[in-house]
Amino acid sequence: MIWPQVVKDRIKTGTDREIIRSYPYRSAAPSSLWAELVDGAAQDVYFAGYTNYFLFTSVPAFSEALRRKAASGVRVRFLMGDPDGEVTRQREAVEDTSLTVSTRIRITLEHLGRLDLAEGVEARYSASSDAVNHVSLSVFRFDDEALVTPHLARLVGHDSPLLHLRRQGDGGMFDRFRDHAEELWSRAVPIRP
Repeated sequence: MIWPQVVKDRIKTGTDREIIRSYPYRSAAPSSLWAELVDGAAQDVYFAGYTNYFLFTSVPAFSEALRRKAASGVRVRFLMGDPDGEVTRQREAVEDTSLTVSTRIRITLEHLGRLDLAEGVEARYSASSDAVNHVSLSVFRFDDEALVTPHLARLVGHDSPLLHLRRQGDGGMFDRFRDHAEELWSRAVPIRP
């Protein structure tokens, strides 16, 4: 090679290949990205954000897409914080916004109620012992792709960064975030329709 270091600096290798794109703010990711990832999923769609409310308000035809996915056999899951939990109350004090964390969770519950959880959409509250780990990291998974938001200090989710990941092999970033979200799900409390 003529310029091996230049090529190495431009080509992703190893687990870096899993990072498709990064956004300085979750709100900078286009709503079309969310819609494309939902539409493209064939097995599992998992929303492990603490409130998840923005999906219903910013992704076009989101509820209809979830209905289609569930009807076609795709597993659709929502993990959220308990609106009456202590971590939720603490986070509300930290964020100090008029659209409170508990209100955002209740918006999601209202939309899920309209979907009818019995139609193949599962929902759970994170266990109280896991809530502090859940509130600080959102993982949204679509088969082998994920959007991950590490929440920064006092910022609300849409002001925190977002990583778009695609699984490239065992033990990479995708697997680590997937396993974290699955662990939270394993101890979560089912929400009854």
